[in-house]
Amino acid sequence: MKIAANLSLLFTELPLRERILAARVAGFAGVEIQFPYELPSLLLKDLLAAADLPLVLINLPAGDLMSGGPGLAAVPARQAEFDAALQQALSYAAMVRPAKVNVLAGRLAEGVSREQAMACLIGNLQQTAEAFARLGIEVLVEAINPLDMPGFLINTPQQLDELLRAVDQPNLAAQFDLYHMARQGLDLGAGIELLGTRIGHVQFADCPGRGEPGSGSVDFAAALEALRSVHYEGWLGAEYRPGSAGTQAGLGWLAQWRAQLQG
Repeated sequence: MKIAANLSLLFTELPLRERILAARVAGFAGVEIQFPYELPSLLLKDLLAAADLPLVLINLPAGDLMSGGPGLAAVPARQAEFDAALQQALSYAAMVRPAKVNVLAGRLAEGVSREQAMACLIGNLQQTAEAFARLGIEVLVEAINPLDMPGFLINTPQQLDELLRAVDQPNLAAQFDLYHMARQGLDLGAGIELLGTRIGHVQFADCPGRGEPGSGSVDFAAALEALRSVHYEGWLGAEYRPGSAGTQAGLGWLAQWRAQLQG
């Protein structure tokens, strides 16, 4: 397992184009960016090459999700917008070549039943997985806690399990976020065991507070052992909110984690 910096949350004291090199200097092995589209794809490719870091993960554009709306992936009336977002992500990914692309399920839209939303989401995930398979890129879908994001469609490992089974695409996997599970008081080990080899990417932050490891009460050692038990060898994305002193001041955990993962 290797550790990637989520540049949408880390190093935000710097412009996005400068965060990649900052992550390299800090000791991260890769980077992920939630929505990188503000940077031209060729520029991002060049910045990654200059820092000699892989791009591990990006998200499909999600419409108004981050500003409180339902997003695109599970709203039947927004199918054309989702299709456009998929094409944008495909074009962008063809240049920057992320290892993974995440589809945010979104919130339940007003006037849409859960059954309608899930049918729409399943169809869009099938379409997305098939499209990115041609680029050799894995597609992810994640569970997000409903306390931080009320109304989000997929919250638990059990719901992720059902969704993966319904879509049934070999190119689709679970993004397992330790913070979002801990925020709901769920058993991290049980969730990891349930999803097993279908976990395609892991993200983490401590809980409560969504800060760096050691700022809360998550037993990361137990979680990492659970991941080893299901033979997870992928990336660990550091997606947390640094303290007021800035990203660099809160990186005391990184060297210890790297040593443990390499040992």
